[in-house]
Amino acid sequence: MSNTTSIEWTEATWNPVTGCSHISAGCAHCYAERMALRLKAAGMRKYRNGFEVTTHEKELLTPQGWRKPHDVFLCSMGDLFHEKVPPEFIKRVFEVMKACPRHRFQVLTKRSQRLRQLAPTLPWPENVWMGVTVEDARNVNRIADLVATPAKVKFLSVEPLIDDVGHLPLDGIDWVIVGGESGPGARPMKKEWVLSIKRQCEMAGAAFYFKQWGGIRKHLNGRELDGRTYDAMPAAADRPASGLLELEPSVAVRD
Repeated sequence: MSNTTSIEWTEATWNPVTGCSHISAGCAHCYAERMALRLKAAGMRKYRNGFEVTTHEKELLTPQGWRKPHDVFLCSMGDLFHEKVPPEFIKRVFEVMKACPRHRFQVLTKRSQRLRQLAPTLPWPENVWMGVTVEDARNVNRIADLVATPAKVKFLSVEPLIDDVGHLPLDGIDWVIVGGESGPGARPMKKEWVLSIKRQCEMAGAAFYFKQWGGIRKHLNGRELDGRTYDAMPAAADRPASGLLELEPSVAVRD
């Protein structure tokens, strides 16, 4: 039941939490919301609540069943740190990640304040990479909350980049992913915004990953910047890729 993933910077997805709610401008055209509603309409039991925040107890067993090491993007169909997710469940998810040291888990949230609040109560194994989304200058403050966590690897997802982010405080940040918005209603991304972030990463020593230009037909726009691709990973990413696996979203979604 494995499939290759369309997310270029990871190998697998794991969704013990699905569903979310809009919190900032970057949420306006959320791909996960569209996908969740499609899966609900298709009769997928796991998505019977559509895009309402839902925890999935059975999914806590999933990573232990993967024998080969994987880079795993956590909650591609929701936000682990949503205010409707109980702190006890978040802690259990972290305990599962700690119990699976062969995998690297990439956790991403827009709710940086709750992340900072709960961080002291969570186990932080070295295989947990923590990131926040920074889609415009109004959300640069999320970076300080991220840096305050004990995560070994800290990263930014500057996607969808919908405006100039200005100065990014990159001290303590290991990795920066940049990408334009894609899908219906995609807002344009300017090249000068991307180049500014690239220069800042070079000055700060943060790995720079350019994911895509985006657009309604993103495959036509590609992911080259000035004639080349940028695929840098943080220094901790030193083991070879070990195959591809995707559980979400696909016809293999489990109850």
